[in-house]
Amino acid sequence: MRILVFQHLAVEHPGVFLDFWLDAGHEVLAVELDEGDEIPDLEEFDLLVAMGGPMDVWQEDELPWLADEKRAIRRWVVELGRPYLGICLGHQLLAAALGGEVGPMAAPEVGFTHVDLTEAGLADPIFRGFPPRAEIFQWHGSEVKRLPEGGVVLASNAACTTQAIRVGRHAYGFQYHVEITPDTVPEWRDIPEYAASLEKALGKEGAAALEGETEARLPAFNEAARRLDDNLMALISPTNA
Repeated sequence: MRILVFQHLAVEHPGVFLDFWLDAGHEVLAVELDEGDEIPDLEEFDLLVAMGGPMDVWQEDELPWLADEKRAIRRWVVELGRPYLGICLGHQLLAAALGGEVGPMAAPEVGFTHVDLTEAGLADPIFRGFPPRAEIFQWHGSEVKRLPEGGVVLASNAACTTQAIRVGRHAYGFQYHVEITPDTVPEWRDIPEYAASLEKALGKEGAAALEGETEARLPAFNEAARRLDDNLMALISPTNA
């Protein structure tokens, strides 16, 4: 399988998913859109993945490449009908590209929270083998406020009702981070925008403790990431096409 990854910040990469994909023999091409990389011919790829970033989906005046990215996502999902995985900003871009609405939250959601699967989520193959409620890792200050046409909420919590969505058959967005590695927290807290939201959400003591608390949870988080990846690959395998 050929996997195309849209990145918006060098330290926001596919994380543990990259290990899974390379071990499985998939070819992965990452384009760093914030650094001016061009979007290649979409038809040459089987899966499109869009990662997170400190920018917001509505900043097209300052970051014109966001408009190009949205057009590419729209073409990928609507015209080509191919599978999509969006995480954090990539989740929001899926909604925005297809006519949904994304806006700022009342307060950033950073650190550990829980999400509950909706009735649709419990029935969706992407969550096969997952419990109805799960602890997850967050780092975001915006959210999908209105779904695009054909969008379904798969997971939710009180702070953000659109924690996971599906549009159509196999375009998925996850507001929370399932890809994290031991480097995630130390690398992200060096980003000024992330450091500000971290301290605003958790305070100085909570921010300082986040790395150690994340490390203790990594085995469970990585196990969940493996299950999610297995489910996604089974869902989009040629036998299910």
